[in-house]
Amino acid sequence: MYKELIFSLDTPYRGEMNIYGYRFGNGEREACIIGPTRGNEIQQLYICSQLVRILSLLERNGDIHANKELFVIPSANHFSTNIERRFWELDNTDINRMFPGDSSGETTQQIADGIFKRVKGYNYGIQFASFHTPGAFIPHVRMMKTGRQSESLANLFGLPYVLTRKPDPFDTVTLNYNWQLSGTNAFSVYAGMVEQLNENAAMQAVSSVLRFLTRMGILKYNCHSGYISTVIEENALFSIRSDCSGIYRRLKNPGDEVHFGDVLAQVIDPYEGEILSEILSPSDGILFFAHIKSLVKENGVIYQMIRRLHE
Repeated sequence: MYKELIFSLDTPYRGEMNIYGYRFGNGEREACIIGPTRGNEIQQLYICSQLVRILSLLERNGDIHANKELFVIPSANHFSTNIERRFWELDNTDINRMFPGDSSGETTQQIADGIFKRVKGYNYGIQFASFHTPGAFIPHVRMMKTGRQSESLANLFGLPYVLTRKPDPFDTVTLNYNWQLSGTNAFSVYAGMVEQLNENAAMQAVSSVLRFLTRMGILKYNCHSGYISTVIEENALFSIRSDCSGIYRRLKNPGDEVHFGDVLAQVIDPYEGEILSEILSPSDGILFFAHIKSLVKENGVIYQMIRRLHE
């Protein structure tokens, strides 16, 4: 294992901001793994730390195949993590909306530029990402439909679902999109939680990456076969919204199978304690996403589900 400084930035408030990567093996640039670009992605940071630990052991045991290089960047935004902010503190910009970056641009554009210059050219790119709506997901692999995506490769992670989406204009400045355009097979892995640590979901994500790297002939690692992934389009997810604001009592979780009319959640009056609303399942299906904060706003998305429509 070799620890490499890939980007450094002088800051007015603290010492230098240094972004490090960890290189394993030598030879062809096979796979690059990137953790948080946002400061609140604690689950994603933990997953990358476990991958660094395990890959270090595998390297010492000779279980990385000859002429194969792996590179892991555990965090691209630890400054925001340290002050418990999601985005860059000075201007509230999102590093994952700044790729491929600009060496003479704003701070987050410079960071994106420094990262992208180092991670271009790998055969496979894996990013541990989070969704703009806070909550919990079924672990899955997400890909943008650029014409260069490969659902068959995404299946090799062995996670329950592979989700594809047509990119919106703002997606063209994400790492995943620019990786694909530069010739890298890019995958975003969503590992259940974001700000809270979920050990089971984290280790499922770690195993999925090790499984993928093994199946691609990069590692020697014994792991179970995982799932045969179901491929779904993002626009096939049905959003369930709250009809009022209040204290949110979640009764169902991602992965739960639900039936038409099941009570999924309750909204409680914050002053009088009465149930203001019960959120019912609109159909049979599987919950894919759940809002997890204790407050909910009127018309806020509290669940997304994969519907099984009644005949």
